[in-house]
Amino acid sequence: MASFNKVILLGNLTRDPEVRYTPKGSAVCDLGIAVNRAYTTDSGERREEVTFVDVVLWARLAEIAGEYLKKGRPVFIEGRLQMDTWDDKQTGQKRTRLRVVGETMQLLGGRPGGTAAAGETAGENRQTSVPPKPSARAEPDEDEIPF
Repeated sequence: MASFNKVILLGNLTRDPEVRYTPKGSAVCDLGIAVNRAYTTDSGERREEVTFVDVVLWARLAEIAGEYLKKGRPVFIEGRLQMDTWDDKQTGQKRTRLRVVGETMQLLGGRPGGTAAAGETAGENRQTSVPPKPSARAEPDEDEIPF
């Protein structure tokens, strides 16, 4: 039987990204996204529901998210679903969690502070699925910022 595992999300961050490093040095970033759905009921009442999604990013993508994303910022994530299973240490019960493993990310909206680089509009989007080379300098030059 064929299968396909692809997730596309556009939403706002519910908290600041949390970046950690594995013992081998790989970056891991956990973040939460709120995705809204607006609809109209049969009686004509307009409603909105919010779905909260946990996302994990790895490697350079995790580092970029930790550096440039903040709570409330819009972000576009493409990835796949993954089911995590573990035994709860307190109750001994088996627990599960479905989350998205992000494979590409686009930072949306303007730059923080509302400034735009020459030739850019404040609302222009830049894709970061192919991250730039890391700089040896402590602070990145404005031309090196990936959005």
